[in-house]
Amino acid sequence: MAETVWSTDTGEAVYRSWDPVRNLRLRVHLQRITSSSYLHHQPAAQPGKDLIDLATFRPHPSTSGHRPEVDEEEEVVIGWQEKLFSQFEVDLYQNEAACQSPLDHQYRQEILKLEDLDGRKNRRIFTYTDSDRYTNLEEHCQKMTTAASEMPSFLVERMANVRRRRQDRRGMEGGILKSRIVTWEPSEEFIRNSHVINTPLQTMYIMADLGPYGKLGYKKYEHVLCTLKVDSNGVITVKPDFTGSRGPYRIETDGEKQELWKYTIDSVSSLVQPEEEEREQRALRDLYGRHKEYLNSLVGTDFETTVPGALRLFVNGEVVSAQGYEFDNLYVHFFVELPSTSWSSPAFQQLSGITQTCATKSLGMDNVAYFSYPFTFEASFLHEDESAGALPAWPVLYCEVLSLDFWQRYRVEGYGAVVLPATPGSHTLTVPTWRPLELGPVAELRRFFIGGSLELEDLSYVRIPGTFKGERLSRFGLRTETTGSVTFRLHCLQQSRAFMESSSLRKRMRSVLDRLEGFSQQSSIHNVLEAFRRARRRMQEARESLPQDLVSPSGTTVS
Repeated sequence: MAETVWSTDTGEAVYRSWDPVRNLRLRVHLQRITSSSYLHHQPAAQPGKDLIDLATFRPHPSTSGHRPEVDEEEEVVIGWQEKLFSQFEVDLYQNEAACQSPLDHQYRQEILKLEDLDGRKNRRIFTYTDSDRYTNLEEHCQKMTTAASEMPSFLVERMANVRRRRQDRRGMEGGILKSRIVTWEPSEEFIRNSHVINTPLQTMYIMADLGPYGKLGYKKYEHVLCTLKVDSNGVITVKPDFTGSRGPYRIETDGEKQELWKYTIDSVSSLVQPEEEEREQRALRDLYGRHKEYLNSLVGTDFETTVPGALRLFVNGEVVSAQGYEFDNLYVHFFVELPSTSWSSPAFQQLSGITQTCATKSLGMDNVAYFSYPFTFEASFLHEDESAGALPAWPVLYCEVLSLDFWQRYRVEGYGAVVLPATPGSHTLTVPTWRPLELGPVAELRRFFIGGSLELEDLSYVRIPGTFKGERLSRFGLRTETTGSVTFRLHCLQQSRAFMESSSLRKRMRSVLDRLEGFSQQSSIHNVLEAFRRARRRMQEARESLPQDLVSPSGTTVS
């Protein structure tokens, strides 16, 4: 006879099913290996030897009236949460005095009905459902490791009282409905049951009574063949896994007469018919379609678009940090200037803001204050002048850095300005700042001790303001001092019909956008040239202030 290949992997397996769990069917086959069937075979007697007739060791029929050959092998098909009574439960519930709960009385009625009919269809294989007392005790005494002599820790003992079970099994807080969102005075039971994720879970145990002939119904002979757990998400946990093409599982009993049993577990759930599967797919498609329509009704079908010839600018910005300033406790006041009448913003839109006061921390050679202050604004540009010489301007971001002392007095630490990026995307801009400077030590002493310093009445005069209509803007006599810098992070989005239309409007709007981008580049070049021009003017003024004997005819200074 071929040697049996046993399955040693008794770990749990996890499945997910969309079908109702009530359709689950399992076939359990149990068979005794070291049974009296091996003793029934009598080998031929050999001449000259006195052999004892092994048939004399044949066991007698059990007191229950069933032959041992019948008890050696059993096969049962079990449904989800189907109750199969054990011999112990049959003997227990026949006594009405042992029935205490309504479930016990229900089991008694079912057992009496079975006795009136043909009896139970099972002998050794039985089940414990989610409502049975065994399920509660098993979950309470569940081990955390596979060690034979496990010593439960303090955490294990405390977690043993937390049962991830169905919410409707018992009332919480004395039967009060859980309609309160906040429980101001939670009880110990409420804390114990609510401090972990409480996933609704149902459990079922498939058991076997492996007692010897005539001794069925003793608790010490009960063994767990399979554990099934199903949660509300359709996740099915089976321990051990279905046998399938693998070998059977084995159980060795303890005691004076050790016996070996083998069993298999297979899923025999009926397959869905093609018509039912098609009907289910149609129902799912209809459900998903209705859900999609519901989401569309929340979003709306009319996407807000700009008017022809207009450009909408969205800026999600952040004042990241300020570094390189003299004093501590910095905050930044900023605003966006829309340069011309072609630009507009919604009436509710706020184009200015002020950050929180932030202490500085040392980072290398500088003191840095991290604000991480977010802001957002929206602006629209409507191109009205079609002439090629009209060069539209781009919005400008102005900032003013101030410091706050112990007496809540503020000082101006610097002014700065930067043109917003003309291209969409993410941009990190570092804006250098400066502040007005007074000559003499009195002004610096006043600024240090009692606060206060020179300030600009109009922050737009940090650069050429949009309201200036003259040809030249003179800053003659204004002395300044370079201070620190402010870092902005900007995420710019642009919306226009010109991005998706292939008509003359797109070409016209595209030229405007190109000129807007060229404006920012031209502005940068203009700033560089202006800086060189100022430096050259200062060198000329310094040369004129020197004595004539120190200046050579070529115009260079003689050392």
